[in-house]
Amino acid sequence: MVKSKSKSKSKTSKKGKKQSKQSKAPLLSLKEQLAQKRQAQRQRQELIQWLFMTLLPGIFLGAIASVVAEPKMGVIAGAIIPCFGLSYKYPRKALWLFLIYMPFSGTVIYQFFGGNNLLQLAKDGFYFPALIGLYQQCRREKKPFFVPKSLMPTLSICLVLSLLTLFFVNGLQLTGKESGQPFIQGIFGLKILLGYAPLVFCAQHLLKSKKDLLFCSRLHLGLAITCCVLGLIQYSMLKSGRCAGTDHLSGVELFKASLDAKCFIGGALLYSPSQNMIRLPGTFVSPWHWGWFLIANSALTFSAAFSDSSFFWRIGGLVGMALVFINAVICGQRIALALVPAITILLLILTGQIANLKRFIPIGVGLALVIAIGLATNPELVQERIDSFQSRAEASPPQAFIQHQFEWAMYNTKGLLGNGLGRATNSTRTFGDVSLVETYYPKLIFEIGMIGTLAFLAFVTHLTFVTFKAKQSVRDKNLRSFGSSYWVFVLIISYNTYWYPLDTDPVAVYYWFFAGAILALPAIDRQELRKLKLVQQQDEPDVQKNGKKKVSKPRIATPVVS
Repeated sequence: MVKSKSKSKSKTSKKGKKQSKQSKAPLLSLKEQLAQKRQAQRQRQELIQWLFMTLLPGIFLGAIASVVAEPKMGVIAGAIIPCFGLSYKYPRKALWLFLIYMPFSGTVIYQFFGGNNLLQLAKDGFYFPALIGLYQQCRREKKPFFVPKSLMPTLSICLVLSLLTLFFVNGLQLTGKESGQPFIQGIFGLKILLGYAPLVFCAQHLLKSKKDLLFCSRLHLGLAITCCVLGLIQYSMLKSGRCAGTDHLSGVELFKASLDAKCFIGGALLYSPSQNMIRLPGTFVSPWHWGWFLIANSALTFSAAFSDSSFFWRIGGLVGMALVFINAVICGQRIALALVPAITILLLILTGQIANLKRFIPIGVGLALVIAIGLATNPELVQERIDSFQSRAEASPPQAFIQHQFEWAMYNTKGLLGNGLGRATNSTRTFGDVSLVETYYPKLIFEIGMIGTLAFLAFVTHLTFVTFKAKQSVRDKNLRSFGSSYWVFVLIISYNTYWYPLDTDPVAVYYWFFAGAILALPAIDRQELRKLKLVQQQDEPDVQKNGKKKVSKPRIATPVVS
């Protein structure tokens, strides 16, 4: 009897909760309901119309490509027009797809389509039409696209100087004895340098509420966990012998990453444990891209673990941090092994989470336990990675290497505008000769000259300062914690000159996008403050009805971002 009573009570309480939720939901009039149905029907008709307009030309183009080239090329060519058209029509959805596709691009390119060069640009089929579509939407709705406008002077100066290099250096090389296609090389170099910078503005139009921000954080956490689990499977397949790797080869081939050795996911890999040489690509095209994906996600998983309002997703963030750390150890990239723990420690200090004992102790203990188990089960592997890192640092100290690169770049740079965009960018080598410059700011000096490099440095400094002001103006603790995590990542990448992460996926995308996410936080914070005030105003009449004294509550000033 007691059990039946308790069950009936729980059922009635659930019903009461449902009824209260329904009562809180605004009731729509018949006219409003009909208007919603008409709008939904109109949207369906527009989607069908756009599908019809883009699929027919796509099928026609794909059929021609299948006959002229091969069936795989037909699939690629057939998808181009629908992808462009639908991304332009639905820019926000296309930007989410762009962010989802990017971590798996290497797997799609090399595991399904045999490494076709056209697919290297596939992600831009989502991005650039969506960028144009979003800009057009803002114009139609009479909303500013470039927000905040204070960023425009430094961005404009940087863009103008880059265009001068493109036309007066790359352009004039067409008339000389330069091999290849220097102007096209310059266009691709400009795209790599500033092509993703508009994501700063796109992110603010994409993240309009706290719900959007949480979705973004959880999406990237899910992507990080998925990619890291796939990375562990790749490593286990190589270790068990299901994939041959490169250990059976001889001579120089034992020390070179090879596409022929690709395994399960991603592109070129190097797996020669007999020579203590392991470089895994994860889901990306190369080990280098995978290493920087792990470095970037050390910040993104940290933000989910410490800033998410849901306990479930904070635990997910802890799992993500552990998986990122394990992959940083097994992937063989020394820079990932060094920077993943370093960034985590830096984040703990700069975000103030080390003082937040309520969250830091359980997450810290959990992470330490996972790492300790990993170290205990694979002590030889960890020791090998540490020895490899130390030997590399002793053979070529980073500070001496960077100094040498600066001296070389300044000595070999011709004129005020540099040697031409793309001339030291590895991904543009298809269109002309490329000089190997392995540090970022010396590479910029070589390509766009000292003046252009200083302009770019001024722009990223300005962006770092504006994002700092934006996150400092936020009152909500969780939102401010998100902003602090993202800002530390922006700060590190802005002034990192060791190698060239801003030239490669995913850092080239995450840097600009999460800078925009920080700038979106003050508007989200004001929105949350307005909701809080509204709830307080609704609660005040209830307090007065119960006969309790009304307590005046202090006004909360809304932050203003310049």
